[in-house]
Amino acid sequence: MNLPPAAALPQTPILVVDRAALERNIDHMQALCDAAAVRLRAHGKTHKCSTLGRLIVERGAVGLCCQTVGEAEAYVAGGIQDVLVTAPAPPWGAARLAALARTGAKVGAVADDEGQIDRLSDAAVAAGVVLDLVVDLDLGTHRTGVYPHEALKLARAADASPSLRFAGIQAYLGHLQHLNDGALRRSADEAAFATLKALVAELTAAGLAPPVVTGGGTGTHAFDLASGVFTELQAGSYAVMDVEYDACGAPGGGDWPFEPALFVAATVVSARHKSHVVVDAGFKAMSMDGPPARVVGGAAPGSLWRPMGDEHGMIAHPATLDVLKAAGRDPLGFDKAVAAADADFARETPADAPRVGDLVWLQPGHCDPTINLYDALHVWDGERLERWAVDGRRVSG
Repeated sequence: MNLPPAAALPQTPILVVDRAALERNIDHMQALCDAAAVRLRAHGKTHKCSTLGRLIVERGAVGLCCQTVGEAEAYVAGGIQDVLVTAPAPPWGAARLAALARTGAKVGAVADDEGQIDRLSDAAVAAGVVLDLVVDLDLGTHRTGVYPHEALKLARAADASPSLRFAGIQAYLGHLQHLNDGALRRSADEAAFATLKALVAELTAAGLAPPVVTGGGTGTHAFDLASGVFTELQAGSYAVMDVEYDACGAPGGGDWPFEPALFVAATVVSARHKSHVVVDAGFKAMSMDGPPARVVGGAAPGSLWRPMGDEHGMIAHPATLDVLKAAGRDPLGFDKAVAAADADFARETPADAPRVGDLVWLQPGHCDPTINLYDALHVWDGERLERWAVDGRRVSG
């Protein structure tokens, strides 16, 4: 890790990116895609930052994915000229996507019913543009998408619709990305590849060979690139990584080829207890939809961060974890355990516990929603801290 000193930070909690690690991650994924002759369409929902998106495109990606219409607008405004919205747009979104294409950007959208196709076609005709239409498939996530046997009907509808270009099929296997069982992750991904290959053959026989087969992700990237079916990879988290991906392990086993690049800096604001100190990073600083953030600097190895409300979190020293264990599930157990530890004259505060004013560095449990809590990434290059706005965060849609 290459992280800035406290004097370089304007405040805490603050989201900091190690630029050198970020660039190594970007370059390594691009090299993997190039070696497999698969285009990288990096997913912008991870970071919502057009400056980071431009860096990824400048280093070889064909463009970006977006999850919302608003993200697509932010990326085009930020200089990204090839975007694909990977979730079906609400009815109001069709006209906005068509308007976006009028700027000269290449804009794609996915659909999983004919009504969506009709709305996109009508909007494109009215705007005098052509939109790429990708048929969204459901191969097990059960969020959006049609089952494979329904895809040909939608491909024909897209192909017959004015001002739409049938651009291919999308298969995002979100339910596989964090499977801890590596063998199961591989076998499930390979079963999906077989289904995709059969569908490509069916579409090709019908005269609708899909120009693009797009999907995949960080957790399955090695399998996706070796599949021979994907022509585009939609990975996103690889650029910064998080605890959740580290916990599930790299596809195929072994160490991840990507390294942590995203961190939250927090300041110790209170050290009144023998069992823990309190930092200024709680629920508002760290998404909790995945594993807890990991302490990676500024505290003894093995220390734990746990939220203590909206604005605060604890840093528990490894020598005092018995206090947390003693708290159990009793609603008042934490109060009792901490009070007992403080009253124990034989117990001393660990000598290497952080002190008030010290920085503690945390790796987010889940990168995407944690980034969404902040207005900017503060990118450290070893000498200078540069502010990159998370400009796709506050846009509507």
